[in-house]
Amino acid sequence: MPDLVVVVDTQGDFMRADGALPVPGAEALVAPLHEWLARRTAADTAAVVFTFDTHFADTYPASAEAALFPLHCVRDTPGWHNLIDAGAVAADVPCFRLEKGVFDMWEEADVVLHDTRDPAGTGVPRDAFFAAQRSAGVARAIVVGVAADFCVRSAITGLVARGFAVRVPEALTAGIERGIERVLAEDFPDAPVALDRDEIRASSTTSAWS
Repeated sequence: MPDLVVVVDTQGDFMRADGALPVPGAEALVAPLHEWLARRTAADTAAVVFTFDTHFADTYPASAEAALFPLHCVRDTPGWHNLIDAGAVAADVPCFRLEKGVFDMWEEADVVLHDTRDPAGTGVPRDAFFAAQRSAGVARAIVVGVAADFCVRSAITGLVARGFAVRVPEALTAGIERGIERVLAEDFPDAPVALDRDEIRASSTTSAWS
């Protein structure tokens, strides 16, 4: 059975060293992530979901997140755009965009996934989409992207809660205060979540935002 792939927040403001909120080491992941996605096929991939952290300059100052981090990922700005080209995904693999206004892709009730190849389409409610994947027999999700100890962690938590086993390629994620190995060891010790050390290698560093 093919896997579901979730690519978390691979946006300019996180991935570029000069972005508004850069994750250390994330820029080195761009090329390996693109190459990895380009190699995937319909035989091994049920669908690809790109999550987008999405904010608005007029409403962000009143958000809880504003107390922690400066404004970032403002919709339709260069920092909001995905650095991983969705066109790299094979044409016969369904590909979706999920926009979220908070770290946790599961927190907001009204989130909808949109087909990246049909942006004007009506979209699919998030919970219905993931339930349909499980009903179709998709048992495992592969999670990549940033940041390991924030949005990636939240993505994994929700996937496990919805009945997926999860695999995380170590070389295709980067963290802030904690790398993915530590996140999985500390936060998912008994969960069906596996660290994959055998995917593409990419140099990465983990440290706090400054």
